[in-house]
Amino acid sequence: MARRIFYLILTVLLITFPQLEFAQSKATYEGVQVCGMCHKSAKQGEQLKIWQESAHAKAYKTLQTKEADEIAQKLHKKKAVEDAECLSCHVTGAGKDKSMFGSKFKIEDGVQCEACHGPGSEYKSMKIMKDRAAAVKAGLVLWKDEKEIEKFCTTCHNEKSPTFKKFDFKTMWAKIKHPVPKG
Repeated sequence: MARRIFYLILTVLLITFPQLEFAQSKATYEGVQVCGMCHKSAKQGEQLKIWQESAHAKAYKTLQTKEADEIAQKLHKKKAVEDAECLSCHVTGAGKDKSMFGSKFKIEDGVQCEACHGPGSEYKSMKIMKDRAAAVKAGLVLWKDEKEIEKFCTTCHNEKSPTFKKFDFKTMWAKIKHPVPKG
């Protein structure tokens, strides 16, 4: 049942967000350790630091709490870290085959860069990342505008979550927005 729900959610996501059609690509998830090597400097807007200080970096850890286990046990009769529905919003690449993960990827790092920007193995090189068009062609997902970003965020931040209270996109986006400074 959980697997069917996961595939239903994935199908809806791919229909709603066609730019996420990386599911059939040969790209693998590399993990925040790989992304962070180049995205930690002031020149890059200290993007790694912004992520490290965010709730996304701690998303998997929240599944390791007693409260999360109680919720998952009540809903699905399993621990939260073993529940596909919980994992689908609390980790990057949930439900993907193990072959889709690079050696430095750690599920414990929660919702990482590639959750929003797509698996990075094909665009992670400096040569490709310096050419925005080449990076996008290689699988880097960039968002057209904040409306599109908000729509994607609400695929997890919504009433389906048993702990959902309210999602104020503008407030939350201000906390995790991570543009590369101009200049």
